[in-house]
Amino acid sequence: MPVSPASAHAAPLTTDRLLLRPVRSGDLPAVTRLWTDPDVRHHLGGPVIESVIRIRQRRIVGAPGFHAVIRAEDDVLLGLVSVEPGARHGETEVSYQFLPEHWGRGYAREAVGAIVARVLEGTPSVVAVTQEANDRSRRLLEAVGLEYAESFVEWDAHQVLYRLRRD
Repeated sequence: MPVSPASAHAAPLTTDRLLLRPVRSGDLPAVTRLWTDPDVRHHLGGPVIESVIRIRQRRIVGAPGFHAVIRAEDDVLLGLVSVEPGARHGETEVSYQFLPEHWGRGYAREAVGAIVARVLEGTPSVVAVTQEANDRSRRLLEAVGLEYAESFVEWDAHQVLYRLRRD
């Protein structure tokens, strides 16, 4: 029986090194760093302003579709992966952000790959969007099997959409 898109986004998920689970209140300091770190936010419109951070902090704890990416060996929060059904022309969109000190170790690829596989159990395709200039993100999306689909301008920047369809 296929996994429904809603349940695919709720259940914790484990990989060899990671646990992906709903965001908890104890995660908020690290999650807030994701929203305010200039390196993380370089291709995401810059650091988020304080009033928006306060709103996000109230809404993200336990929110469906938001996965805290936790390193299993020491329970450190590495980043977030989110899943939004119907976000882009009816397709499920996956997005992600990781703290800079954890870049380059394959954690994002492992987490995003696991989420993409789970999403495809319950929906025919998944998409992800990144800025055209974000070479690292583009390589990650290609590494987990998504393929370039289109380019467009959004938020005053050139964007690329990647897609993977279920076989």
